[in-house]
Amino acid sequence: VQLQASGGGLVQTGQSLRLSCTVSGTTYSTDLVGWYRQSPGRQRELVAAFLSGSITNYSNSAKGRFTISRDNAKNAVHLQMNDLKPEDTAVYYCHLFRRNTGLDVWGQGTQVTVSS
Repeated sequence: VQLQASGGGLVQTGQSLRLSCTVSGTTYSTDLVGWYRQSPGRQRELVAAFLSGSITNYSNSAKGRFTISRDNAKNAVHLQMNDLKPEDTAVYYCHLFRRNTGLDVWGQGTQVTVSS
């Protein structure tokens, strides 16, 4: 399984971006798939994830502004980010964890920069 993240860029405060994570290989509805981010000097943190099936989890900072979705036909997971703020600036990583095997895969990261 490999993950390819895309969609990052430079935007202004209040604008939107849509990140995409394309998954090569077989995925299952029980896989934990989501987005993390890391900014300089800070630990990588969860942004949003599918815990299992359609059950989602969002960080407090993402709630109400970001939406995670999946396109099963294209084996992709998206993160729609609205009303972006400078504090959202980070490298965003997609991640997959398969509970029954311990498979743990990270994408290469995509930079999101929000200017004030």
